[in-house]
Amino acid sequence: MPRVLGVHIPDEKKIEFALTYVFGIGRTLSKKILAEANISLDKKAKDLTQDELNKIKEVVEANYLVEGDLKREVMMNIKRLKDINTWRGHRHSKRLPVRGQTTRINSRTVRGNKRATVGSGRKAPPSPK
Repeated sequence: MPRVLGVHIPDEKKIEFALTYVFGIGRTLSKKILAEANISLDKKAKDLTQDELNKIKEVVEANYLVEGDLKREVMMNIKRLKDINTWRGHRHSKRLPVRGQTTRINSRTVRGNKRATVGSGRKAPPSPK
């Protein structure tokens, strides 16, 4: 199993798709990286030589933020929003949707799967004594 930038990538997949296992690299960026490193998109990850892996590593390190550096930058951006007391920062700290989504019915994944159902809305009449 080859390692690229500290991440194990699957052997049996084409390198175009295997590179997407690295945080911060999607399909488009994967194609750009392979074009810069002069590596065929059809090659499988297990067929890469050490020299080709080094080329990929050099291209990514020189031009792109991935893995830990990218995660650190995202965390710093969120921390900055919280520090300057923006609306988005408050939403992040309360763990609510940040980009204007409605929360009355949806946003189960953000708020947690709280499925408290409400009855008809009336209280039960008191039982006669």
